[in-house]
Amino acid sequence: MNNRFVLAAALAFAGCAPAPDAPARPPLEGARIGGAFALTDQNGQAVTDRSFDGRYRLMYFGYTFCPDVCPVDMQNVGGGLRLLERSDPALARRIVPVFVTVDPARDTPAVLKQFVAAFHPRMVGLTGSQAAIDATVKAYGNYAKKGAVTPGGGYLMDHMNAVYLMDPAGKPLALIPADKGPEAVAAEVRKWAR
Repeated sequence: MNNRFVLAAALAFAGCAPAPDAPARPPLEGARIGGAFALTDQNGQAVTDRSFDGRYRLMYFGYTFCPDVCPVDMQNVGGGLRLLERSDPALARRIVPVFVTVDPARDTPAVLKQFVAAFHPRMVGLTGSQAAIDATVKAYGNYAKKGAVTPGGGYLMDHMNAVYLMDPAGKPLALIPADKGPEAVAAEVRKWAR
């Protein structure tokens, strides 16, 4: 076999591999996640996706009546952000945690205000019409469905508990492991937010 051919082929393929010190590409880069929305925050103010331009967003879809998963995830997101505030205050200031309800019938701005305040002072709670919530859930590739109503009128919501890290232009970067605790949240944000 021609040694020059082998050398040329090796050099060509070497250019295809990332350099050892090159940062990995964000796992959700280029994914069709996110998009325009027009909702209402916990203070009754109109908020759109453009309201967060220039800041990283930690987007979560859940509901305040959730008996276990949502409060734990939000506690871990808030705790992760507090860790970042201590270790990298400049980065932390550029991050906004956003809780979007999947249960707008019960999650009014007043209910959201009390809920998000329990986890971080800068956490934003969003609600809106059922149609607006459904469109936002779909745009983010999320899922939510109302469960069976009990005789007392209560119900649970079946939903996906993913925390999306979105870049300052609203593009997806990564899923944040909120189920693994505040340290894991802070570490994953540090990895992708620059």
